[in-house]
Amino acid sequence: MKSKVAVIRTKPETVIEDIQRLCELGGLGESLDKSSQTILKDNISWHLPFPGANTTPWQLEGTVVALRNMGFENLVAVENNTVVTNPFKGEKLLLFDVVYKKYGIPILYNFRDIKWVHYEPKFKTHALHKVYDGNIFLPEFFFGKNIVHLPTMKTHIYTTTTGAMKNAFGGLLNTKRHYTHTWIHETLVDLLHIQKEIHTGLFAIMDGTTSGEGPGPRTMIPHVTNLMLASSDMVAIDAVAAKLMGFDPMSIKYIALATEDGLGTGRPDEIEIVGDDVSDLKLNYKVGDNLASMVGDTLWFGPLKWAQWLFFRTPVVYIFVFGSFIYHDYIWYPLVGRKRFLSWLKETDWGKLMIKYAEKQEKITGEKVQWTKYL
Repeated sequence: MKSKVAVIRTKPETVIEDIQRLCELGGLGESLDKSSQTILKDNISWHLPFPGANTTPWQLEGTVVALRNMGFENLVAVENNTVVTNPFKGEKLLLFDVVYKKYGIPILYNFRDIKWVHYEPKFKTHALHKVYDGNIFLPEFFFGKNIVHLPTMKTHIYTTTTGAMKNAFGGLLNTKRHYTHTWIHETLVDLLHIQKEIHTGLFAIMDGTTSGEGPGPRTMIPHVTNLMLASSDMVAIDAVAAKLMGFDPMSIKYIALATEDGLGTGRPDEIEIVGDDVSDLKLNYKVGDNLASMVGDTLWFGPLKWAQWLFFRTPVVYIFVFGSFIYHDYIWYPLVGRKRFLSWLKETDWGKLMIKYAEKQEKITGEKVQWTKYL
């Protein structure tokens, strides 16, 4: 039987209803266990607003509405942080607050509210045992629950593309997850194995209303593509997104390896695409590099790979953390990113919808959204 991926075209005026149709086409109701609590795993690649980088508020709201309409009432959001992102800041600037407060959805933080427990995988890992010397720890709260991933359609400096499989990275690994970067493709496959062992159901709803090209997941060129994707096969949805962006899915290591392991399929001829005809979409995305990726390539994959223990497992790592933070938040964003964001806000229908969500959030929280001062 072929894996099924739903792909639809959408527009701001109908996006919430369209996501309902998307979830029905993608088989959400049959993929999750209604007796289990469902985790919403949004994607904060950057706490600063940038089109294509993060879960969108309409993606989040449409997902909540669809889940509730299908009888999934027990929802909870789980956030993580990274060395360069702040989830508390992200929830406000990315307008998640308006959705979580409107629908009464609690938020847990895996670095603060959740106990981490030792886990022994039932499969032979590709990378995790090697990276963590056999001591793999997972958030206890994730066990025995459904999870719905909310990634975006974009490129990535280290994995070519990023989507449903990569979205598990922050939730399942702690703040030492940067240890895995040399083996990032193998790590993503290990994490999908683990998800299939611990979750009662998996589903992904991917936002491609504005997709990202370039050295992602942050410093990208946004393109309005008016798409949404959904599937219970994490490998297949990432493969379809990759193909839509112009890549050969099976040339991407994490997709090929996950296919070989039987975790899903990345082979286009083994995937049934349902929904709307998108055969006329001709994207040819490139990844490229930025300053952060060039440093990372040298230390994680290049001639200095042998010394990564010194660079990333000692206090020396904070030099790179600080450097990345300064580069992204205080150099690239003020000089390049904010202009692209404001242009998208003012010139695209999705940007105008983002402004409407900001207005709703201000009414609900009583706080003015910080970036609206630039409008």
